[in-house]
Amino acid sequence: MKYYVGLDLSMDSMRVCIVDENGGKVASMKVESAPDQIAGALDRVGDIEGAVIESGRMPAAICHGLRASGVPVVCIGARQAHQNVKALKVNKTDPHDAAGLPQFARTGFYKEVHVKSTAAHGARCVIAMCSHLVEAPLRLKNTIRGICATFRFKPGPGQDMSLIDRVMTAADIPGTRQRITALVATRAGVVEQIRQRDRALLEFAHQSSACRQLMIIPGVGVQTSAASAAMDQADRFRQSRTVDAHIGLVPGRHQSGEIDWTGRITRQDDSMVCKLLYEAANSILTRNRDNFALATRAQKVAKRRDLRKARVAPAVIKHAMLRDGAVFEA
Repeated sequence: MKYYVGLDLSMDSMRVCIVDENGGKVASMKVESAPDQIAGALDRVGDIEGAVIESGRMPAAICHGLRASGVPVVCIGARQAHQNVKALKVNKTDPHDAAGLPQFARTGFYKEVHVKSTAAHGARCVIAMCSHLVEAPLRLKNTIRGICATFRFKPGPGQDMSLIDRVMTAADIPGTRQRITALVATRAGVVEQIRQRDRALLEFAHQSSACRQLMIIPGVGVQTSAASAAMDQADRFRQSRTVDAHIGLVPGRHQSGEIDWTGRITRQDDSMVCKLLYEAANSILTRNRDNFALATRAQKVAKRRDLRKARVAPAVIKHAMLRDGAVFEA
């Protein structure tokens, strides 16, 4: 007899529910959230025809581990799973979620989600780290300015060391020495970490042929090219125009009966790549002074429709370059 498995994942433990080919529950258990523990529990059952797990933060490592152990696991969209499980069970509990998931595997009524490789997740972690670190010095600098303003000390305009040198003179004001010194030292440490992360990101970009391919395009830097390459397996998109939907660059739509409206871009799924590609496209449209085919096409879209829609066009073309291995020509 064939068996189907539903895996409801949490940080410490996982709910496992197993049903037979007729939909009857065979077993329900709670195991540790580790691929070897899950595979060991499933080995005692028999022939596993299919297993289903929801998308999220942790399923990537679990999926790779289970597939290496021979378990045919599929990752499905969490939004779809939530709506369908809610139709089966009124109350939201982990056992109810685990009981609904194997029914998707049994019926085939699900939309599979691509599980990115370990290398792609590693690159995305470095990019996310750089993005957060870059914002930290600005917040610290504004905090330092705020403390100075409290004591009526005006450091004046400027950035980086010129500002810090003037601010350190405010350390002589009673009650500010320890606070400002601590903030200045913290900011210096964050700036050094940014330099180290930038070097790591630059090394990754130089080793990746996809990054080198995209960095030829004006307006595309190391971070944007690395994020685009970290989408993982560009050839899994059959049509380039579906990429903008994947990264959230398409307008949302709601249609029901006589109601039909189109809203702003969804910004769902891969929001990090969405933001970086949007900024790169804006640079091509507004800051670029050279004439090349990519900029010309985006400018035509801007004239025909509007500037916001024109920013989507370069993202589609960049994916086509990754998929086909084409080289940018000015």
